[in-house]
Parts: sequence; structure tokens; C-alpha cells
Amino acid sequence: MAKRRERRVAQSSDRRKSRVESSNRLDQFDSATDGKLITIFVVFFILIPAVSISLYYFKYASLSKPAISHVHQRGLIKTDVNYQEILTDNSKVSENVSYRHYTYPVLAYITPWNSKGYEIAKKFNSKFTHLSPVWYDIKSQGTTLIIEGRHNADKGWISELRMKGHALVLPRVVLEAFPRDLIMKKKLRDEAIELILAECKEMEYDGIVLESWSRWAAYGILHDPDMRNMALDFIKQLGHALHSMNTERNSEQHLQLVYVIGPPHSEKLQAHDFGPEDLQSLSDAVDGFSLMTYDFSSPHNPGPNAPLKWIRSVLQLLLGSPRNGVQSLARKIFLGINFYGNDFTLTGGSGGGAITGREYLHLLEKYRPVMQWEKNIGEHFFLYSDENNEKHAVFYPSLMSISMRLEEAHLWGTGLSIWEIGQGLDYFFDIL
Repeated sequence: MAKRRERRVAQSSDRRKSRVESSNRLDQFDSATDGKLITIFVVFFILIPAVSISLYYFKYASLSKPAISHVHQRGLIKTDVNYQEILTDNSKVSENVSYRHYTYPVLAYITPWNSKGYEIAKKFNSKFTHLSPVWYDIKSQGTTLIIEGRHNADKGWISELRMKGHALVLPRVVLEAFPRDLIMKKKLRDEAIELILAECKEMEYDGIVLESWSRWAAYGILHDPDMRNMALDFIKQLGHALHSMNTERNSEQHLQLVYVIGPPHSEKLQAHDFGPEDLQSLSDAVDGFSLMTYDFSSPHNPGPNAPLKWIRSVLQLLLGSPRNGVQSLARKIFLGINFYGNDFTLTGGSGGGAITGREYLHLLEKYRPVMQWEKNIGEHFFLYSDENNEKHAVFYPSLMSISMRLEEAHLWGTGLSIWEIGQGLDYFFDIL
């Protein structure tokens, strides 16, 4: 009996030992399983999302945030600029010349008498949506019309432009034909339109920029209500004719018409001024309006090129308030910005005139002037006395003045028109 009890005790002890070992193994298994589950949780629910977010940020952050311009990064857009900084920095531009900071349309004029503009158009091609070389005139010749300027046209340059970017080429055409004859005679109106269409087709342009309003005003055409309406009808007829033709390069894109308009000369519109009713009347036939908000001053009345308050008042006259839903018309405005300056003579009678960037830099280097900022007009200027002891005032664009005008244009939702790109400094194009 004793021996049997010992066997049963021994067996019971073995079972307990087995159960303990089994329990330990289960505990070890459970611990290992819990560890694996925690690891899986950490990997799938913490690490992978974190890595995905990081990759998304690095890949797309630059696309979701507008890049800061090169001149902004270098701290060059400021009011307290000095002449030495301009001389040192004006030719230094961003390596990325294709990035557009101003996303509304930008029209750039190029003149045959300033060859730098042709090179600027190629270098900064992607900054512009429209390029307008100043090439053509339509003139009266006896009882008919002729178009002049083909000798200015450069097909090789146009080909280079189109290889580098997508800017539309719309040469400027000045309507110099006798206004009264052109407006009153249907034959001449039709002939003018046919000359323009034929030139666009043969030279493969994307449309034209037409200038006629100032000449019509000078001839008194716009003071007569009937003549004024006939003049507006001619612009509409031309616009519809251009729209009826597709460009040679793109069968889905019609030829465009941009019309040049001058700013009103006072707070109250005069009979010859281009006003809001004219803008509304032509809006369906015209793709854009190149608004000449510059040349505010002259040698007979020296002063700023384009005071910011004046620019704002011109836009208010044409569009009303920027908060009154004017976007449909504002988007067709190319707000004029000058890339040239003026060197006015203040003593010895009125004198002086326009200067280019190259001439401006020469004055800075020669006279080492103190740059002054005029807050009320939003422009830099400086004073100097020449070899004859005559005092001069020089107004020329700065990064700060251009930046403020871009902000104003953006507030209204307008595009830009630059007269003209060959006269500016290279680092101006970093802001665009």
C-alpha cells in the first residue's frame, strides 16, 4: 500500500510539474505574442503613417506653397535701398528663370530699337503669357490702306520663343490711317481687317495688339457720339473676325485681340476717355485691354512715373470697387507697369526725358546719389546736379515699387502689361 501511494504521489508531482512547465510555456508564448502584436501595432499604425506623411511633405510641400522669389530671399525688396546695392545686385537673378510668381496674365512689349528686349523675352519666356513686338503700322495710301513693318518681323526669334515656352506672340499694330475715312467707309474698314488677318495667317501670329484710341481722340473722333459708336463697332468687327480664325499652331485656339487704352486724365471722365461703358461694350469682342497706367508726369510737369494712388483711382473709374464682383472684367485688364524711368531737369527750363536701365545704372555710378522713398506715390527717386550745375530728379522703378504694383494688380485680379522689358533691370523679372 505504501508503495502504491508513493507511485500516486510521484505521478501527481509529475503532473503538477508538467502543468507548471506547460503554464510557463503558455506564459512565454503569450508574452511573445503580445510583443509581436505591439510591434505590429507600432509598425503599421505609427511608423508607416509617420513615414508616409514625411514623404508626402517633402514631395508636395513645395507645390502647395508658393515659392519665395529670389529677390525676396535676399532681402532686396525694401524702401531703404542704396545706390551701391542696386549696382551690385541688379544683374543677379535666380537660376530658376521659368518659375512664375505672378499667376495672372503678363503681356510684355518688345521694341526694335532696344535689342535687349529680344534677349530678355527668350531668357524669361515662361514669365510671360503674351509677347508683343512693336512692329506694324496701318497707313493710308491714296484711297487704299497699306500695312508696314514686315521688315521688323523676325521669324527666327519667334521660333526660338516657341521652343522655350508657350507665350503667345501678338505684334502691336498702330492704326495710323486717317481716322474719319477709316471709320466712315466700310470698304476701308474691311480692308484694314483683311490686312491684319492675312498678316497673322502668313506670319503665324497668335493675334495682335491694336492701338488706335489715342489717335482717334486727337482727331476728335470720340467727341461725336455717332462716330464714337462706329469706332467701337469697328473694334468689335475686328475682334469677331480674329475669333473666327484659329491659329496656325493650334486648331482649337482662335486668334486674339488685345486693345490698348489710355487712363482717364481726371477723376471725372471726359468725352474722349475710354470708360467703363466702353469696356463693357467691347468685352465680348476683345480678349484683353492693355491699360497704359504710366507717363503720369512729363518734362513740362516733372514728377513720378505712375503714383500708386493714381493707378488705384484709374482702376476704380473703370471697374468700380475691387469688392464689387468685378473679376469678370478685371481679368481682361493688363495693368500697365513701366520698366523705364525719367531723368527730369528741374532748373534752366523744362527738359529731360525717358531713360533705360543702362542709363540709370550709369547715373548711379557717376553721381552716387542718396536714394529717397516717397511713400505717398510708392516710388524711389534721387536728385543730382550735373556738370552745368543744373538740378535733376530721376524717377526709375525699384523692386519695392514694382512689388507694390503687383500687389495692387493682384488685389483687383488684373494681369500686367510691361512697357517695355528691354528697359528694365534683370532682377525685376525675379518678381514676376
